[in-house]
Amino acid sequence: MKISRSRLTASITLLTLATGLTAACGGSGGSDKSLTLWMYPVITDVQANNAYWKKIETDFEAAHSGTDLKIELQPWDGRDTKVATALSGGKGPDVVLLGPDQVPQYVANGTLAPVDDAVAAAKSAFLPNALSALSVDGKLYAVPIYHTVTSMIFNRKLLAKAGITTPPQTWDEIRAAAPKLKAKGYATLDYSASSEASLNMNFYPLLWQAGGSVFTPDGKKAAFNSPEGLEALTFLTDLYKEGAIPKSALTNKNVVADQALGKQQVAAGLMNVPADAEIAAKTWGQENVVVGLPLEGRKRVGFGIPGGLAVNARSKHTAAAEKFLKFMIDPKQITSLGTASGFLSPRTDVKVPPPNPRAAKFAEALQYTYPGDANPAARQVMALLRTEIQAALTGKKTPKQALEDAAKQADDLLARQR
Repeated sequence: MKISRSRLTASITLLTLATGLTAACGGSGGSDKSLTLWMYPVITDVQANNAYWKKIETDFEAAHSGTDLKIELQPWDGRDTKVATALSGGKGPDVVLLGPDQVPQYVANGTLAPVDDAVAAAKSAFLPNALSALSVDGKLYAVPIYHTVTSMIFNRKLLAKAGITTPPQTWDEIRAAAPKLKAKGYATLDYSASSEASLNMNFYPLLWQAGGSVFTPDGKKAAFNSPEGLEALTFLTDLYKEGAIPKSALTNKNVVADQALGKQQVAAGLMNVPADAEIAAKTWGQENVVVGLPLEGRKRVGFGIPGGLAVNARSKHTAAAEKFLKFMIDPKQITSLGTASGFLSPRTDVKVPPPNPRAAKFAEALQYTYPGDANPAARQVMALLRTEIQAALTGKKTPKQALEDAAKQADDLLARQR
């Protein structure tokens, strides 16, 4: 059944939070009778996603008699607002899927409990970067259950029509390919600039490839308005103005099937996951899908993160939460989720068998992945910058002005949070 909580007074809320932080995932607090998880569509196929998590419910309950696990499947759209509202309001699920750039925000406002105990017995088996990405001040706040990787995919047929035999893998090669593809009626690089698209999957990798970063080292100010940031945004806007990035980019949501890449109107995808390559293979033909490495500017960098299960600090079911976290990091579940989702394993002792050569190529890109710049205000800053990038793409502002305006807003926000 779904958990309900009464509205508490401020003093009782603080006491509950302190108790939750002490007991969470320690095996001594909470009830084993009920547990709610908010999960997101990490498995692209809707029916497969539903079936997978239904089986997890069944298997966990069978292994832990008397515990009622309710997995509520949530959409990606509106995720940040919903999770932030639920956790800060003392409500929401007992367990929720989070990424590294979300964790600091919730740790800062006291809504997550440390989960070190859940991985203690298997800590040495995890990729060190997977654990560090989900930690704050040396404490782990989410247990990794998969590791994403993004890379470029290319439509071999469209490249061939433009006389391009080797897929472009650097900024200069993208620039050189653009006029050749345009002459044949195709765009070069797909991009997702809608208000729903995460900058981790579009602009930030370009920023990192240019050698830039989102925040200053102390996290107190924005750093994306640097010369490196300007170089990255100018690269993007120049491609857009030249038609090398399709106009549909402004409404794209990182959903391959619905955008120009999937419709074979553009030759290359910038940040794609293994599931995207499989969707493309069904429409382009398997022989036309080429998986490359992340694009290279001054550096070769792609985006990749561990997806982690975090525990609500105000949960009344911390004992059951710890059992569920341990259940999900078991090699059996790591393998089954990786197989179903196409993601990689966050454990060094568990390898998810690649179903085909395309998936194996994504595994090669893991060495270039970066989880993003952690900051409690990361998601709010992303929203501010995303609006200014759209202004630059549409020509309402120059790249320099867009970055400066976004940085001013970001600095004001960061100053208020100190």
